[in-house]
Amino acid sequence: MKIRFIPVGLTRERKKSKKQFWGIYKNMENKFRPEILPLLWILLFFIAPLFIVLKISFAESIFKIPPFSEVFKMVEEHLLEIRINLKNYVAIIHDSYYVTTFLNSVLLSISATLVCTLFGLPMAYGIHNARDNIKSILLLSLSLSFWTSILIRIYSWMNLLSTHGIVNTLLLKSGVIDFPIQFQGNYYTICLGMVFCYLPFMIFPIYAVLEKIDRSYIESAYNLGCRSAKVFWAITVPLSKEGLLTGCILVFATSMGEFVIPELLGSAETITFGRVLWNEFFTNLDWPMACALSIAMMLFVILPIFVFQKKAGL
Repeated sequence: MKIRFIPVGLTRERKKSKKQFWGIYKNMENKFRPEILPLLWILLFFIAPLFIVLKISFAESIFKIPPFSEVFKMVEEHLLEIRINLKNYVAIIHDSYYVTTFLNSVLLSISATLVCTLFGLPMAYGIHNARDNIKSILLLSLSLSFWTSILIRIYSWMNLLSTHGIVNTLLLKSGVIDFPIQFQGNYYTICLGMVFCYLPFMIFPIYAVLEKIDRSYIESAYNLGCRSAKVFWAITVPLSKEGLLTGCILVFATSMGEFVIPELLGSAETITFGRVLWNEFFTNLDWPMACALSIAMMLFVILPIFVFQKKAGL
């Protein structure tokens, strides 16, 4: 028979240490915030790169690798020299080339947004009112466009609209025209390509908001004698303004910096923001000018949206 003696003081200390450990663990669990992870993601992959682009926009273009001067430079041991170059931002305002490019991109983006709204709202409303089995098929067919690269989709339009494409071939064989029509190389074709690519960005937000609308409002309007058109414009459209605003923001913001569609469907005369950015970065190797253009475009897109959301109360 073995007898084991355990000091009472040690057991009490062990119990105290366990209680302290579990208390610290519970405090850490309570202090952990799930929103920290997305904030870190935004900080690392949006805020930090944005500050790098902002810093380069204040530099000067020089012939070296990388092709820009230092904004922050240690001159002596305890002396920091800051050299800010505002020439790039002054050129954006006063140079007619950049002003014309900016206006072209704004007009294209507004046109694409309006056309997407014109087609996207009825399409989203039709999907919303469809039967469940047809609704799933329509949503799946609409999502198929995201499974294909944008290059493939734009090349399909090039095959359709070129001088030797399907449209000109059908028109020539039917005797409607005698010579091929040059469809490509203008802003109308670029707008068509943007609408084709960005229409789902308008449909999905509107559809998501329409699904949340209480059917009792619409049924009450029908019971009061309203017709379908009156119900649509007086009830459905005002209640879906959040989806409309989200779709307009998505289409307008993505259209402003578009490069692939103007490059493939446009010509040398169709100058847009994305093409100018490409030329400044890779042709002229003027990284500070390209970064200044990016910051200016971002401010132009974000600030009006922020002001509009504040005034609309969204």
